[in-house]
Amino acid sequence: MSKKENTKIKEEEIADQDTSTVEETENEETNEKDSKPKSKKKAKKSKDDEIEELRYKLAEVNDKYLRLFSDFDNYRKRSNAEKLEIIKTASRDVIEGLLPVVDDFDRALQAFGEQEVDKDTIHGVELIQSKLFNLLKKQGLEPMDSMGKDFNTDYHDALTQIPAPSEDLKGKVVDVIEKGYLLNGTIIRHAKVVVGQ
Repeated sequence: MSKKENTKIKEEEIADQDTSTVEETENEETNEKDSKPKSKKKAKKSKDDEIEELRYKLAEVNDKYLRLFSDFDNYRKRSNAEKLEIIKTASRDVIEGLLPVVDDFDRALQAFGEQEVDKDTIHGVELIQSKLFNLLKKQGLEPMDSMGKDFNTDYHDALTQIPAPSEDLKGKVVDVIEKGYLLNGTIIRHAKVVVGQ
């Protein structure tokens, strides 16, 4: 080969390289243009997905918070109710223990009425009974009013039945042997009664 041919081949090779370089550069630019929107779309999708995931997590955490708050609120209410019940129950034991003393005062005043006792003595016993009963009343004690009422097994214990003195007393309480008491609306002692038949 002559030098001219060699030079011509080299020039063709250089031209081919330039053309291929230009094509490669164009291809790269095209690829870059294509890839930029794709990566933007991917970035946009991933950001949307990320936002949606964060919203889901926020809703989940908020739900857990609300459940925990309501559980705590229920616990607080339940413990307050239990404390009140304990206080009522604690006073109930003491009050039940004092009921026989209240009964003794009633019996003493009844006995004083049957016998001739000094009025000052009767008045003194009535004052003591009144003080004791007022103290118990502040704790929620109240006597049942049973005399002449319909017999009710929820409130009364029938000790005996006697023939009713009149037709309107049939099935009703004719006599109260022992008073019944309520503590804050709950029966702590049933009334022991005589029922008309």
